Amino acid sequence: MVSRFFWAKQSYPRARPEELHPTERLKKPVQPPLKMSQPSNKPSLTPQFCFNETALRDFLRLSRVAIDDSIIQNLNALITPARAGFDPSSTAERQTQTSRRRPIDSEACQSFKDNVLFQSWQTRSDVLNYCAGVAVNPGDPDLIAREAESAKDRERVVNERLDPYSGRFFPREARTESLANLIRNERGVEGIIRSRSWGLVTERCGDTGIGWEEALNKWRATQEEKRDHDSK
Repeated sequence: MVSRFFWAKQSYPRARPEELHPTERLKKPVQPPLKMSQPSNKPSLTPQFCFNETALRDFLRLSRVAIDDSIIQNLNALITPARAGFDPSSTAERQTQTSRRRPIDSEACQSFKDNVLFQSWQTRSDVLNYCAGVAVNPGDPDLIAREAESAKDRERVVNERLDPYSGRFFPREARTESLANLIRNERGVEGIIRSRSWGLVTERCGDTGIGWEEALNKWRATQEEKRDHDSK
């Protein structure tokens, strides 16, 4: 009887919320820090990748989810590190809905556009343009890149080559026609997604008076100038 009493596990009543110190009641579980989305890495571009339409769609989907579908959260995250510039790792948690209308530092906005948004868009454009080249000529997918030096011109050439009513529409095999249809559809989706994202960016960062296409082309021109300068 004594031994059972001695070894019995003692239980203590749990303190009721009203008995806790105010600071104890206010404590919340510590949440791991959330980081800003980063541009997707460009996949290894080969004809095999392009003809694997599932892999191509997955890449586009994941890139859009990380950047464009999360554009509001990404913009809200700029508020915390605004005065220190854009720093993806410095944001501890997502902002509340009340922060959606708060102004964002112009330098942080510009850094986000240059280093994340436009970079992600260009990566997807590079993939779609390369795969358009595969659809046009699987044996020479870099043909479009050679015909048009600038990224802006490549967009125009791709439009011509993928237009089924154009005299320059080449795909004839079943798999190339299927890929051409996929590229046309995905380019249309890109236009819708980018227009929406750009509207939200201009709402929070200030309207620059230009559309997303012109803004992207200006960024492209700047990047090409930097590459030319570095190569000299």
